[in-house]
Amino acid sequence: MKSIKSIICLLLGITATSLSAKMLERERGYSGNPVIDGWYADPQIRIYEGKYWIFPTTSGLFKNQVFFDCFSSPDLVTWTKHQRIIDNKELKWVNSCLWAPDSIEKDGKYYLFFSGNDAYPIDRKGGDMTVRKTTDKKYGGIGVAVADKPEGPYKDLIGKPLIDKFWNIAQPIDQYVFKYKNQWYMIYGGWRKCNLVQLADDFKSLKPFPDGSMYKDMTPQGYVEGSVMFERKGKWYFMWSEGNWTKGTYKVAYGIADTPFGPFERLGAVLENDENVATGAGHHSVFNYPNTDDWYICYHRRPIPNYHRDHRMTCIDRLYFDKDGKIKPVKMTFKGVKARTLK
Repeated sequence: MKSIKSIICLLLGITATSLSAKMLERERGYSGNPVIDGWYADPQIRIYEGKYWIFPTTSGLFKNQVFFDCFSSPDLVTWTKHQRIIDNKELKWVNSCLWAPDSIEKDGKYYLFFSGNDAYPIDRKGGDMTVRKTTDKKYGGIGVAVADKPEGPYKDLIGKPLIDKFWNIAQPIDQYVFKYKNQWYMIYGGWRKCNLVQLADDFKSLKPFPDGSMYKDMTPQGYVEGSVMFERKGKWYFMWSEGNWTKGTYKVAYGIADTPFGPFERLGAVLENDENVATGAGHHSVFNYPNTDDWYICYHRRPIPNYHRDHRMTCIDRLYFDKDGKIKPVKMTFKGVKARTLK
């Protein structure tokens, strides 16, 4: 009993210290890290309607991880929480967990792509990648919902997963949607395999590539999950997470190519452990402040000490490039980033 009390007192002390430090940084005009309160992971950050928006996983036990919250801010410092923008009551096929949301605006509508359930095939170890029955808790995949506002409420777009099969042995999770030459694409994957697909204009289905294929294997060296794709100065950057998401080995690596079709060669890790700040940093997103070359990375990490698998918190730091366009190692901070309103 005494040891339990000691741990509780330690956790309360850590929480109080963290909150005090965060409040001090906000007073100085910085966001402080974490930028939002509570256990949140896999953050997707976008800019809509003159505000920054973060769409994260509600980090907890799978049985409790059945809804999404989102957060908005005018300046990266003050964040407003929008609760339960969608949950498994709306998503009838989701029975165990929701995670890794990804938001896209198109033609005045807001689309939320997400991972639903911890999808597993019939017998992965035995090589049978057949999809389970829809009534099985191990059935799942990548879903999509739609709303009129970034904060929802969101409605299930097609009433089932957009992808539920394990093409190229890639688990259908951790999707990232982007646009290239007026066409929408989605890169996704888990279990160390990654696919690229082309989305139909209404986001309700996939469509084939010009060569007739539907799923292109994009797996670079070291890939595990957490795909991110963006363009800067005519070059395309593919970023992904490596290691084990439950441990300190989690980190982010990247490659560069002339188009989002690659090939992408691993150039190195850019976000990883810092025993003076946090561990298990990964599953991120990036954004560029409009009309500048200023870039930011939004990611989750684990506080030190950490007492639970799901104790992950959302942070923002600067992302810098060298003169050759390579990404410099990210310095994780407690200070966070300077307040910056959108013009």
